[in-house]
Amino acid sequence: MRAFFRGLADIEALERTPYEEAIPARTTYGLIARAAQRFGERIAFSYLPDGELASAPQRITYAQLLANVHRAANLFRRLGVGPDDAVAILAPNIPATHYALWGAQVAGRACPINFMLQPDHVAALLDASGAKVVVALGPDAELDVWSAVQKVPGLSSRTVLAIGGSFEQALAQEAEVLDFDPQLAPERIAALFHTGGTTGAPKLVRHTHGNEAHTGWFAHRFYGFDQETVEVNGFPLFHVAGAFVYGLALLAIGGTQVLPTVSGMRNAAFLRNYWKFCEREQVTALACVPTILAGLYNLPVDADISRVRVAYTGGSPLPTELAARFENTLGIAVRNILGMTECAGLVSIEPFHAPRVPGSAGLRLPYTEVRIVPWGGASLSPGRQCATGETGVVVLRGPNVSPGYTDAARNAGMFEQGWLVSGDLGHIDAQGYLHVTGRAKDVIIRGSHNIDPGLVEDAFLAHPAVAMCAVVGEPDPHSGEVPAAFVTLKPGMQLAGEAVLQDVAGKVYERPAVPKRVVVLDALPLTAVGKVYKPALRLRVTELKLQEVLSAAAPGVALQVTAREKGAGCVADVTVDAARDPRLEQRLREALGAIAVETTIVFR
Repeated sequence: MRAFFRGLADIEALERTPYEEAIPARTTYGLIARAAQRFGERIAFSYLPDGELASAPQRITYAQLLANVHRAANLFRRLGVGPDDAVAILAPNIPATHYALWGAQVAGRACPINFMLQPDHVAALLDASGAKVVVALGPDAELDVWSAVQKVPGLSSRTVLAIGGSFEQALAQEAEVLDFDPQLAPERIAALFHTGGTTGAPKLVRHTHGNEAHTGWFAHRFYGFDQETVEVNGFPLFHVAGAFVYGLALLAIGGTQVLPTVSGMRNAAFLRNYWKFCEREQVTALACVPTILAGLYNLPVDADISRVRVAYTGGSPLPTELAARFENTLGIAVRNILGMTECAGLVSIEPFHAPRVPGSAGLRLPYTEVRIVPWGGASLSPGRQCATGETGVVVLRGPNVSPGYTDAARNAGMFEQGWLVSGDLGHIDAQGYLHVTGRAKDVIIRGSHNIDPGLVEDAFLAHPAVAMCAVVGEPDPHSGEVPAAFVTLKPGMQLAGEAVLQDVAGKVYERPAVPKRVVVLDALPLTAVGKVYKPALRLRVTELKLQEVLSAAAPGVALQVTAREKGAGCVADVTVDAARDPRLEQRLREALGAIAVETTIVFR
């Protein structure tokens, strides 16, 4: 029987065992091969070709998975991929992509890339990773990756294989056992994962086999998972959630992943039939981010979901009200995760076999250290520690922490004195639970007063009409910035932003943190894995603020404000629908006053 974690004492008890005895394999390949040997005929993947219940799923056993990983590794090595070379992968979370991902880590390095990036950015990632081979989803009616890949500059210098065509044809010609010695080791680089948004120079995180094996193996002891677990994994494999948090963590123990179509959780038909698929596939666990959790909460239950025991969520802070509503309404436990690309996806996990701790991101992984260090808005010293319950910046070190970026110049401020600086604000309570309250860069500084947006968001999420909320800083000429809230409403609700603010203002934790503006949106901007993308909201509120200020200064003059990202901040372009007038321009400049936004004014 597996010993699942229930508290910090269980983790500390395990740590009295030498590390090499606590983990059965120190490479990703070793974990998958071990599972295939133990559970060869069990189902590794149930792939849904579309969102219709009448369509038969494709079921891949562990034995078939390992054979195809071998074939992919043999193919890549034959194409010249060595330990220091990469295979770039632009494809969704489907079985063939897993063959490429894990096979690339045997032959060389895997470099999964977000196929929604612009062609020039993809090209830069290919160059930075040293990719010799590109594996991409071939022509597909539901998800058109192939035509975007064809626009990537410099593609002709690399071997390109199409999933759904030439990739499978090439695999069929390879042996189902390895025909070379990969000489894998925990310290060897297994993968390069890009991070840091979708613009700017490439930023690639190096993962060792040891990093990935650590998170892939120890996660199940928090989750309460074993070989009988069936989990819906609709996350892309270019993100650590799909690959490790909910991917390798299942592959390491012989569990089953339900892969919902090439478009994952974006497939409308699949979402419409979500609970029926859970019943048919005998799902026991759900993989979510808070936005997905909110969507499932609002989805009518039209099937037997009694087997579903838990929904794990991460990627952004879990609103306590949302978790409580989900548990009380659906009878499914909700547990939270904190992860980063720079530590192979996992920092901490809430144990399933312990009560949910509101506001918590769980307990640290075994054989790791997590500290809270004082934050002063600039530099910090990882060697110092905050007291229990005191807020600071989360830092960590351990076998899951990456050796750094491919560009060592980017390590400063992130990898410091052997520690990974998360950039998250939080504290550790007396029971060892980590609580994340926001991002250091998301802190709103009103004058000299720091405002935690997470605490403000909690007040809005307690409102019965509010589904989701994100609070960002709005530029202000007097205070530098003030809070502004963006909310979405629950289905059927109609309420103006002013009315929401009036209801919530008295419940915000302190008066300076009460937003000056509440904007109701149909949907919040999201990243590819469903996290709220706050930079887009900062641009939006900057546009709203400048539009108001400039329109008041020039009544009757048609003008439009467009904000765009620049470095860590933003700049604004103002287009005035009038002939150039120096006096008007001066009036507009004076209206901008002390608003700290670089602004260009153009007359037309």
